[in-house]
Amino acid sequence: MKIALTDKTHPVLRELLESAGYACLDCTQLSKEEVIAALAECRGMVVRSRFALDAAFLERVPHLDFIARWGVGVEHIDLKAAARLGIAVLTSPEGSKDTVGEHTLGLLLCLMNNLSRADRQVRAGQWMREGNRGVEIKGKTVGIMGYGNMGRAFAQRLKGFEARVIAYDRYLDHYGDEYAEAVDLDTLWRESDILSLHFPYSPDNHYFVDGAFLDRFAKPVFVVNTARGLILHTDSLADRLRNGRVLGAALDVIEYEESSFAHLDPDSLPPTFQYLRQSDQVVLSPHIAGWSFESEEGHGRVLAGKILMLSVVGCLLSVLCSFTLLI
Repeated sequence: MKIALTDKTHPVLRELLESAGYACLDCTQLSKEEVIAALAECRGMVVRSRFALDAAFLERVPHLDFIARWGVGVEHIDLKAAARLGIAVLTSPEGSKDTVGEHTLGLLLCLMNNLSRADRQVRAGQWMREGNRGVEIKGKTVGIMGYGNMGRAFAQRLKGFEARVIAYDRYLDHYGDEYAEAVDLDTLWRESDILSLHFPYSPDNHYFVDGAFLDRFAKPVFVVNTARGLILHTDSLADRLRNGRVLGAALDVIEYEESSFAHLDPDSLPPTFQYLRQSDQVVLSPHIAGWSFESEEGHGRVLAGKILMLSVVGCLLSVLCSFTLLI
């Protein structure tokens, strides 16, 4: 079986696939049309977010068995079209869950202890201790929205902070564990001191956390977003920072990112972002929560494992079908 690699990946992915008998085609320098042509001889493709795989694209490669998305987000893949065409879509959130958990905690510590501001001040020759008095995580209630791989990894890293951790996930049942208590939204709104977002983007999640959502919190909250920018309405966040409903925000993602997440021109962004970048209540990072040296290899190993498992399942189904015909 041939597999097209359309984006740069860690060498371990290719090594594992080729050792299992797959042929990997390097399509990283090909245009979208050239990739479609190359896929004529492939049963699968490995992608990141270089271009959209919409219905028009997928209908030209209906013979594919799978699309393996290196990473987590699939907003650039038409999942309904893929399902209609029988194309499995694989992702590898397990590969970066640990670094996302650590980065989220780092952002929160940076935010609540004024570390970015204090660093800038000391470098500028200012020694301001009282103005940078921090707030402890201990004794607070941390509300996690989305309790999949990323949310759970963050909860695990909070275990030693003596905080109460609660979680809400609209897609899961029975997800409470030793790290977080499963709650409904009303409880999340009523009891959280800190809100951390870990759910994926989809059209029905667009601006899920908007002004009305933020106004439902019983107490002013700190907000951390390491998920996707478009799940959080930036204008509403900025307004609540101004009026004190939000005490501070740590954002690894913003809604203004390009679909590839690879480029951003801060100076060209609207006034709301200019307010965020100048605010001492805001900590920003460039969509790197899932980017570590370890996660690059982790994604490769996870995706290779899922591709190989998909092939095993396919072989078993073929055997079962043959057996059924015989009897």
